[in-house]
Amino acid sequence: MGENCLFIKLKNGRQKRQQGGTMTDYQSHGKHVFLDYNGYNYDEDNQGNWMLKVLQNAVSYANAREVHAHVSPFDGSVSPLGFAAVVLIDESHVTAHCYSERGWLAIDCFTCGESDPNIMADFIHERLNETMPNIQLMQRQEVERFLHGV
Repeated sequence: MGENCLFIKLKNGRQKRQQGGTMTDYQSHGKHVFLDYNGYNYDEDNQGNWMLKVLQNAVSYANAREVHAHVSPFDGSVSPLGFAAVVLIDESHVTAHCYSERGWLAIDCFTCGESDPNIMADFIHERLNETMPNIQLMQRQEVERFLHGV
């Protein structure tokens, strides 16, 4: 089993990773933003396609390059009613996974280049709030990815 790590961001922008009793400098080469919602209740039958379009528009708005997009609806026979949507970008991906009957929606925006996943996440959040005023953002989290030493 791995040891617990503690990451510390310093005032000068550098970062240190503490593992056990030692500290090491590190940098990241990507960001991953997670959004969890409750109260998702988009009424149209083709809700997965609507969400896929929102994801694609978010990617475009953030000036990222889309390389592939796909949505898979779930009819409730094997998986709970809902959908999974993905937009692959040349820097990673943006996804949405929904359990419609429960009102749960999970979004993640991951980039490992110049594009800012927070721009995508903000765009998606605004579209959701415009369409579903009662939707609740339960959690928003940003994690640095592709950590490496300096």
